[in-house]
Amino acid sequence: MFTPEDDLALIRTAAAEAGRIALGFWKREPEVWWKGSSPVSEADFAADAHLRRVLLAARPHYGWISEETAAQPAGAGEQRFFVVDPIDGTRAFLRGETTWCISVAVIGEGRPIAGVLDAPALGEVFGATADGAATLNDQPIAVSAFERKRKLLLSMPDSMRRRLEGLRGGEIDFAANVPSLAYRLAMVASGRLDGTLVGARANDWDIAAGDLILERAGGRLVRADGQPHLYNPAPERHGVLVAGAQGAVRRLLDYGLEAA
Repeated sequence: MFTPEDDLALIRTAAAEAGRIALGFWKREPEVWWKGSSPVSEADFAADAHLRRVLLAARPHYGWISEETAAQPAGAGEQRFFVVDPIDGTRAFLRGETTWCISVAVIGEGRPIAGVLDAPALGEVFGATADGAATLNDQPIAVSAFERKRKLLLSMPDSMRRRLEGLRGGEIDFAANVPSLAYRLAMVASGRLDGTLVGARANDWDIAAGDLILERAGGRLVRADGQPHLYNPAPERHGVLVAGAQGAVRRLLDYGLEAA
């Protein structure tokens, strides 16, 4: 049985190379296709192909879930599986912005046990295991020391922001939205934001690595009932999720998520 540290070392190396592959297309007008209203580029496919090849060669019995390629079930008797977004924040990537990342997690028994977010355009690598500290470029990170008496510093999509402004706008400072949900979670984990909301249409590959990194940094990603999100080989739709430092999560849950 591989340890979470073994899996972290594997996915960190694989994500670093996927980042280098993606950088080869960044600001060079890669070919783009559309999945409904969402763009996908040749950079996404190239990074995904590398990750799938390397990770499944090293862990052939693990399952596979990715935004860009067909799922593969785990082998007999194996519970672990990879959850991959080869480029989270494709829109930002295509605009030549820096806030996109490669997101890779290993799930065991419904929860992430190893996770990496590699943001190569920023030179930032976030990582964590289920029994270790969350790190940014190998240095420990922690969520903000949020106090209920001050305003929340949040970032979220404009549609969610507008609805929350109407409810509790006087209690919140809104930072600019960061299109990459994975990178927003990393910002919360590193104390740059107090929290964020995750829309009901988000997918597990958007959040799995960030969920673990946030948890190990002292924060939480939870459902409206305050319970952690569980990951399954066949992902299910979830409602709005709340991410943040402990105090920020408590305040956001008090607001009532149905309205957000």
